[in-house]
Amino acid sequence: MGFLKQFFNTVFREGSIPYGMTDTSVSNSFEHVPKQELEAHLDVSRYGDFSLTDALRPSFDLKVMPQEGYRHDQYHDEQSGASVPVLMGAVSRERLFETFLEMLDPLGPVVDVVLETSHQRDNTGHTDLYREHIDIPVLKSILYDFEDLLTNDGCTGIAVLNPSIPQEVQLDEHKLLIIYGEDLGEYEAIFAHHSVPCEDRMRFLTEAEHVHSSKDAYIRRFEELKTDLGMDTDYY
Repeated sequence: MGFLKQFFNTVFREGSIPYGMTDTSVSNSFEHVPKQELEAHLDVSRYGDFSLTDALRPSFDLKVMPQEGYRHDQYHDEQSGASVPVLMGAVSRERLFETFLEMLDPLGPVVDVVLETSHQRDNTGHTDLYREHIDIPVLKSILYDFEDLLTNDGCTGIAVLNPSIPQEVQLDEHKLLIIYGEDLGEYEAIFAHHSVPCEDRMRFLTEAEHVHSSKDAYIRRFEELKTDLGMDTDYY
């Protein structure tokens, strides 16, 4: 019942639309589903051996089945024409945060951090907050205190980067792990260490209709995380 209550309080509050959906798809996928069936769907967090966090649920018709794995991709910069290798991964809830923290080690001892929030925005975008030059042990110590927020809030994302390499590790609002940069072998080894298989044909929930969940307590926790990271000013 917890996710169902959050769903109605945050997704359909003031006529808002679930992320990844159009007006038509809201009507088709969720709005007219009988409450009992919707409750049963949103209460499901485990699909086979893969567990979702509280941040996200798939569409009612399950056009993309949640699963664990990672795939190789490319990010194409339209302005420069450059392409950057990308790893995208979905890790089961019980190992997601530990895997994310281990992914930070190849970035080096000092990194930059970006927090992403859509708490105060509609479903068209998010706000980014930037902090430069933080020691990895200090960052990890802070993040441990906010594990619940970072793994279960569908309106919070974080990116950690080292511009001098350059490489970037994201735990985004969908709780996907996304790694950008050249020479990503160390990150593939970390996926392997956590028994996350390479599935280059897999699809992620972001590639179909899906719904995010948040709650007021996470807004307060996000402000606390922002302060602990020294991000009292909105950068962009």
